[in-house]
This record gives sequence, structure tokens and C-alpha cells, in this order.
Amino acid sequence: MDASQRATGDPRKRSWFERISTRARNQQASVNVAPEAPTEFLPSFFVVGPPRTGTSWLYEMLRGQVILPLTTKETRFFDTHFHRGLEWYRAHYPGITDGRRIGEIAPTYFASVEARERIAQLIPAARVVCIFRDPVERILSLYRLKRAYGLIPWSFEQAIVEDPELMDTSRYGAHFRAWQNALGPQQVLATIYDDLRDDPQAFVDRLVDFIGVPRFTLTPLQNRRVHGSENMTHPRSYIRTRTATRVADWLKAQRFNKLVATIRDSRLRQFFLSGGRPFADPPSEFAARLYELFRPEVEELEAILKRDLAAWKSTAAADVA
Repeated sequence: MDASQRATGDPRKRSWFERISTRARNQQASVNVAPEAPTEFLPSFFVVGPPRTGTSWLYEMLRGQVILPLTTKETRFFDTHFHRGLEWYRAHYPGITDGRRIGEIAPTYFASVEARERIAQLIPAARVVCIFRDPVERILSLYRLKRAYGLIPWSFEQAIVEDPELMDTSRYGAHFRAWQNALGPQQVLATIYDDLRDDPQAFVDRLVDFIGVPRFTLTPLQNRRVHGSENMTHPRSYIRTRTATRVADWLKAQRFNKLVATIRDSRLRQFFLSGGRPFADPPSEFAARLYELFRPEVEELEAILKRDLAAWKSTAAADVA
């Protein structure tokens, strides 16, 4: 039986994915014509990062203006938990939208082929926002996060070799073009972290215009520095921190997000996170090699965006943080 026969066969025999795809395409048809009209079925936009590009700050800024997952920023549905089904995903959102757009801030989706293909098939009219940051600065920040949460045991230099995510999420040009090919160039927005850092209001204005949300004014407190990993440390106990992170991930998969949030916001957090030695800057020679390694990616992004990104090409031009 070919694909067309499966699509028109007995609905009881059709897969969950095929049924949802058909329903999503029907409900998204109007969005292709009028992007101002939000769907009540699935998110109409995604901010896909990659990681460590200010997405946590954006989640806090946007959640009063749009509908985002409750108690957790990232559901990991389209890359990790897709097998759990749509009801599991929808349970992360409130039942009442009040006409507001639904979205997800999901930086792990950026480099995920599975997430990209599933979103393109289920939500073909989705708007996708990418945020690009100095690749060496971003990798160092991501390393510190993963090390602080007990996700990896290695030094920075070892992690570059052992952890594929660090390098793959910095293949900016390849992944950005793949998102454009999957959804269409007009539905994928490229933004720069430097703009978010230097002028948060202008950055947010451009983002909400793209996803179809009314502009709003940031408060002076919201305009503070949006991102950083300076206060992170190596874990006091790698085993204890890694175990706590795994337990938290399991609880999230069982939809105990409120419990995880309660622990995260309590003093217990200090027992599992921080307390170790501070992170050191990478050796200058190693950072210089990384800048040379990523130079082709930066130059490809310059060509795509028609923007000078010279500050991302050498240690002399960039301040690794």
C-alpha cells in the first residue's frame, strides 16, 4: 500500500502521526493566507535557538503576551518525547488561550533533523525564529551549563571532542538553510544575539512583529543583561548533580513539572547545583583554533544575512565569556 492509499484508508488503521498531520494541515490552511489568525490546535511559532542565545530570557518576556508551556520552558516534544503523543504535548499548555498565539521556546530543536521534519509536517505554516551568537562564546556558555548540571564530566577541551552537540549546534548556515527549505524562507527569521544583548526592546519588537503578536514595552528591569554563565561553577559533586538532573528529566517526562519547578526555586537547588570550583577561561591558543574552525560558518552566515560579523572571527575581535 502506497502513501496515498494509507492516507485515504480506514481511519482506524491510520497511524497517529498521519491523522494528526491531516488535521493540522486542515487547521493551518487559513494561517497560510492570514498569519494573524492563531491556531487553537498547535503552536504557531517556535524560537529554536540554538542553546545559550538568550532563550530563557525570551521565555520570561513573552509568557505574559503569548501562550507558552507552563512551569517549564522546554517540552522537548518534537525531538525527544514525540512518541508520547499529542495529548502529552498539549498537557503542557493551559486549556484557555484567550485568543493569544501559542508558541514554544525550544533551543534544542535548532539542530534536530527530527524536530524540523515533524514541525514542517504537522505545522507547515509555523513561524520559526533562530538566534545566532558568536559560536565560540556560545559553545563555552553551553559547556558551562552542561557541566554545571552534571550532564558531562569532561574539561572544555575534552568536551569539544566527546560531545557532538557542542559543535553541531554551531553549524549555523547548514541548519538555518535546512529550516528555510523545510518551511519556506519567509517563515524563518534569523536574528543576532548581539542585538538582543545591546537593544532588547528593538530585538523583541522585531520578533513579535514576525510571529504576529502586538508590541509591548519592556520594563527597566527586563532590559537588564539578558544572558550569562559567569556565576556557574563546576558541580560540587558530579554524581549527585547528574543524578538530580536525571531525576528532574524523568519527572518532567511524567508531567510533574510543578514539582520540579518547586524544587528548582527552593534552597534545595543549592545542594545539587553550584558550590564547586569556578570555570576558567579556555587557553587562548585553543580558543583561537576554534575561531578558525568556525570561520567558514560565520562567513556563510554573513553571506546569508548580508551582515558583517567580523567580531565572531577571532579572539582579538571577541571577548570570550
